[in-house]
Amino acid sequence: MRRATRLDKVRWLIVYSTDFLLLISLFGYYDLYIRWQLGVPGPLLLAAAVLLLVFNVLATRPFRIAMRGGRRPTAILAVTGAIVLLLAVFPVVYPIPVWLGLMAPFVRRRTIIVLSVVSIVVVNVYVGVFGGFVLPLFLVQTVLTVVCAGGLLANLWLWQVAKEAHEGQEALARLAVSEERLRFARDLNDLLGQSLTDISARTTGAERVLAADGAAAAAEMFEVRDLARRSLREVRNVVQSYRAIDLDEVLAGVRAVLEAADVRCVVRAETGALTPETRTLLATVVREGATNVLKHSKAERCTITIEDGVLEMSNDGVSGPVGEHAPNGLAGLAQRVRAAGGTLEAQPTLEGRYVLRAAVPA
Repeated sequence: MRRATRLDKVRWLIVYSTDFLLLISLFGYYDLYIRWQLGVPGPLLLAAAVLLLVFNVLATRPFRIAMRGGRRPTAILAVTGAIVLLLAVFPVVYPIPVWLGLMAPFVRRRTIIVLSVVSIVVVNVYVGVFGGFVLPLFLVQTVLTVVCAGGLLANLWLWQVAKEAHEGQEALARLAVSEERLRFARDLNDLLGQSLTDISARTTGAERVLAADGAAAAAEMFEVRDLARRSLREVRNVVQSYRAIDLDEVLAGVRAVLEAADVRCVVRAETGALTPETRTLLATVVREGATNVLKHSKAERCTITIEDGVLEMSNDGVSGPVGEHAPNGLAGLAQRVRAAGGTLEAQPTLEGRYVLRAAVPA
């Protein structure tokens, strides 16, 4: 099962808090119990209890549909509305605010306000005809109506804000990648544009003098060869600089990602004296180690230390034996580290931790 993201956790929090609001309708069973104590026939109350149970089950669906941006569940709202009308005969008023909350995401605000006022007036007039005005009933119904309708609308708004924020973060990440690609494209264009133009011009000149003077044409082609080699060196320098990874940025990014995944991350790194090649290699190891923590462990704490070119990355999320390293993962990194004159080891310890250790000449 994949690790839950922050957006998943926000969604669960909003959904379950909404379900908690919907539990208000469960007080209807207490109302039915009171009616039974007052002598209302048992079969009639049993039928009402079944209707209330159906209402409780159906009431969990509309808000989830609203969060997904789905169409209004007219059938569910109609059935639950009919149940509310039938229960109001007793009268059982607790499902009424809940039903108004179910309607709130799918109708205009003015409509839900009108329905709320009408429901409060009708119920209190109905009760007043048989036993006089009951102030506590009026207050309870008003408060519950405001809480249910307002609470569901507020939760839906919170979900939309959270989703927009998450989409904004993804858009920023894509924008950063696009800007980096554009920068790389501009660098290559600046380097190769003039060089290739010169090569094309010299080749054309060589073609013209080839028939008249073979020695001059050969000299011209040697110039083209040297120009091509120089251009190739420049491109390689740009690509090497482009592929270099900033170790400090990687450490900060890995820490932020792990913290976002509820993994407490402690970083202690001395990177100032490391060569650019060592920094790039250690940054690659850190990224691969963080990926393994997120994908293959249930860690709650991760520690990253770098000292004198030795990287140690440990976490407490591995239990039991560990399989072989993937060729495109730590196994491939181990080969790169050995080629640079270092060593890379990754294995669980007797203390119940998993340690990734890379030693590279500083």
